Amino acid sequence: MIRLITSFFLLTTFVIACSKNAITGRKQFKLLPESEVQSMATTEYRNFLSTNKVVSASNNRDAEMVRRVGQRITKAVTDYYASRGLSQDLAGYNWEYNLVESKDVNAWCMPGGKIVIYTGILPITQNEAALAVVMGHEVSHALFNHGNERMSQGLIQQLGGVALSVAVANKPQETQNLFMTAYGVGTTVGGILPFARKHEYEADHYGLNWAAMAGYNPQEAIGLWQRMEKASSGGKPPEFLSTHPSEGNRIEQLEKLMPEALGYYKPQGN
Repeated sequence: MIRLITSFFLLTTFVIACSKNAITGRKQFKLLPESEVQSMATTEYRNFLSTNKVVSASNNRDAEMVRRVGQRITKAVTDYYASRGLSQDLAGYNWEYNLVESKDVNAWCMPGGKIVIYTGILPITQNEAALAVVMGHEVSHALFNHGNERMSQGLIQQLGGVALSVAVANKPQETQNLFMTAYGVGTTVGGILPFARKHEYEADHYGLNWAAMAGYNPQEAIGLWQRMEKASSGGKPPEFLSTHPSEGNRIEQLEKLMPEALGYYKPQGN
């Protein structure tokens, strides 16, 4: 009987938590209200910045570049959503862009537009347009609630599908680990897999478009991923690839997506 009740609860939860993304058209399983994950993101983002070395944009060219790229990507996203009558989908977004001193090759974006770029990824991006592709990719993960999907899966697998507030109250460390892993911050814990192939395709697809809309040449994505794959061939892959699996056909897929992205591309002078 208990097993039957549990199965009924999970089935009901699944039906209630399914929704269709207005941009991608894909149905998603999300247990968590966006307002809750944004609130948690604000707290975890502040904690992360307070325990890591943030590079000031006031006297550092790389940090200034990160902020500039972030502002242009933000404008592209905001304008696109407004053109589709979807500005309400960005409710609660308070964009922030920070460069953090670290040898790790990584970048991520939490809900609400909380972005971090690690200095370790800059030798691989090599130029502003490639950085825009990386940032556009990460922003897409946040916009399309990929982390919410992964965390919802983790709440069911690890914590029994309880509400986020209950998970935080009863198992704060486990919930924090789950959150950070779901959004690509730190190493994998508790069996949560890297972003699924469908997540990666959406992030690649729209990340190219955001970069192009922001005035950056999306063709820089090809060289970027060639360099990323080369960096992973020498042993332990970069942290960025531990949450972003690099399939053998990724560049081929990017080339297929390129005509659409180039249709949005209007150089602004980088």
